[in-house]
Order: sequence, then structure tokens, then C-alpha cells
Amino acid sequence: MSKLQTSKKSYSVSSMTAFARVQENTNLGRFSWEIRSVNQRYLEVNCRLPENYQYLEMAIREKVKQQVSRGKLDISLSIEKQQTKPSMQVNMAVLEPLTQAINQVQQTMIEATHVNPIEVLQWPGVLQNNTNQMNQEQIATELLTGLNKTLELLKQHRIREGQALAKMIDERCLLIQNLVNKLAPKLPELLKSHVKKMKQRIQLLSEQVDESRFHQEVAILAQKSDISEEIDRLTTHIKEVQFILHNTESSKNNTPIGRRLDFLMQELNREANTLGSKSIDTQVSQTSVELKVLIEQMREQVQNIE
Repeated sequence: MSKLQTSKKSYSVSSMTAFARVQENTNLGRFSWEIRSVNQRYLEVNCRLPENYQYLEMAIREKVKQQVSRGKLDISLSIEKQQTKPSMQVNMAVLEPLTQAINQVQQTMIEATHVNPIEVLQWPGVLQNNTNQMNQEQIATELLTGLNKTLELLKQHRIREGQALAKMIDERCLLIQNLVNKLAPKLPELLKSHVKKMKQRIQLLSEQVDESRFHQEVAILAQKSDISEEIDRLTTHIKEVQFILHNTESSKNNTPIGRRLDFLMQELNREANTLGSKSIDTQVSQTSVELKVLIEQMREQVQNIE
């Protein structure tokens, strides 16, 4: 069996654990997006938004789904509105007809009191606030652009963390394959020795044993003790794990691989347990224990992979 080598290429893996923050100054003021991501079997999005911006939640969820497939994301938005002095301007289109109407009243009613200019300014529409105002659509565009930047930053952090996780898994794949490669050439001799011991035990139990039945029982026991299939399946599963780690198509298509890797960890653990249960030799038992330790280390890392 050829040894598997850890590749020097980058891995197609993203972690579910990451954090990203983006702060920007805009016409709206200073806003800050924060996204915290942890491992989760499915995608869960929790939004914490200021009261006046709750209407953005559906758009936020849609944008997250386009970028992330698994994990629990806590998204928060904080806004410090820009402090600007109000700029007031008289609306002549309203003031002129209003002034004409006031003059007509004063000419008609001799006893009419003089109109206070302050009262005129209080008339609806006479004063206009020229402070830069953004409508809801403009605000949404401004804020969601910031969210996109935060999601992109989160994605970069998840990929960087995923590279570290994949490297640890890949290294343990190599250690597992090395254990298997050391054990495989010794299997024929180990099995032969095991069968010899079984024959001696059977002969001790009964001096008068039918020869054909004796050979039949030995063959059955030998077959049950054969671990070559477990060795082959361990190698197959390890190759599949490494293929998934290096498969660039997964990252291009944003395909989650964590569940597939988790399934393979279960299969690897099953084979290691079977290996240990057959126990044809102390070396096999020791290899089984070492395999289970390495597989458990991989499984812990896989829990964080998207």
C-alpha cells in the first residue's frame, strides 16, 4: 500500500467558527455590523437590530443564505446617527399666498390685530428642513452594502480557520494510514499464529475430534478473525476524507462538506472498533486503540467544519 502524503495545496474547507466586524461612516452616520459564527448542524440566523431597522431582517437572512450554508450566526447592527445642525428655509411658494390672504383680511377687518411673524412661520409648510434626509430605500441600500462587506470578511475568516482544521485532519489521516500500512504486511503471519493457537486449544478440549469437523471449525474461526477487510475499508475511508478536503469543486459551489466528513468519522470509528473486537494479537489491539484516539481527534475538528 502506498503512503498518503499531506498536500501542499490549500484545502477546500471552511470553519463554522469565526467573527467579523465592519464599521463605516456614511451620510446616515456611523454604523457597525458584527457577526459571530459558531458550529451548528443547520443554518440558524439571529438578528439584533435597532427598533427602527427591524424591516431589514428578511433582506439580511436572504443575503446570509447566499453566503453561508451551516452554522449559528448572531448578527448585530449598531448606529450612531450623525449630529447635524438643522437648516431651515422659508418656503416662498407657501408664504406669498399666505401673506396675501393675511393682507386681505386686515384690509377688510379694520379691527384685525397685527399678525406676529412667528405665528406665520408656524403655519404648516412655511418652513422647510433642508437637512439631508435619506428615505428608507436609501438607508437599506447603505446598510446592506455594509452587511455584504461583513459577510465577505466573515467568509475569509472561516476559510482561514478551515485551513487550520483541515491541516490537522490531514495530518491525522497520514498517521492512520501509516498505522494501517505497518499492520497490513504482518496480517498473514499474525493470522497464521492465531489459527495455530486455536487448533491447540480445540485439541486440548477434546482428544477425539472429527478431523473434517475440526478443520471446518478452524476455518470458520480464522475467517471471523481475518481483519484484512477492515484494513482495506480504513484505507478507503481515509482516501475519501483527503479527497473531500482537497476537492476544489466543493468550495466553488459553496457545498457543505462537514456532514459528509462526520459520516466518514463514524465509519472509521466502526472499523477501528471491529479491529479491536477481533483482537487476534496484542499488536492489533494496540493499533485499534491508537486508531480510535486519532479518529476522535479528527471528529472533534470535523464538528467545526461547514
